[in-house]
Amino acid sequence: MDPRRLLPVLAAVAAACVVATLVVGLARPGDAPAAPRREAAVPRSGPAVVLAEWDERRAAAWAAGDVTELRSLYADGSRTGAADAKLLRHYLARGLRVEGLTTQVLALEVVDQTGRRLVLEVTDRVVGGSAVGGPTPIALPADRASTRRVVLVRPAERWLVAEVREGARDQANAAASTSRTSSSSKS
Repeated sequence: MDPRRLLPVLAAVAAACVVATLVVGLARPGDAPAAPRREAAVPRSGPAVVLAEWDERRAAAWAAGDVTELRSLYADGSRTGAADAKLLRHYLARGLRVEGLTTQVLALEVVDQTGRRLVLEVTDRVVGGSAVGGPTPIALPADRASTRRVVLVRPAERWLVAEVREGARDQANAAASTSRTSSSSKS
């Protein structure tokens, strides 16, 4: 398979990882009750909250298998949104949904912020989740940390993800890897 055809799917998975990362530590339905949190520990505004709220809606759409709701979380024409919806349809065609997706955020940096646009550089990794609907839940594999640039827009009242791309650090690592591979001798 042409690796370029995998890019939208990988971008969708990356978007899922970024968003789910920000809700690590929030209890999932069905979990044991969490210890009470101090109000000061829960941010009331800012980019991390924007992303966390978006992630909660996305996780709910994936758990419900709701492609329409999932697409509504992305800006019109978003390739990342199209790839995410395609991946969800693939899971649904196999009779599966994804629950408990847990992503660990290792770093979050605001690159640009206006009232209608937010650009974040996020380093994260998937550390939990399972595909359910078959005879037994299938644990999703753990992910290596990666950095992505997430662009959110707010055309109305809700923030939408426009695109998710490889971050600067991952692009540099990919270029270095390609350079090493290209310069290897072939006998």
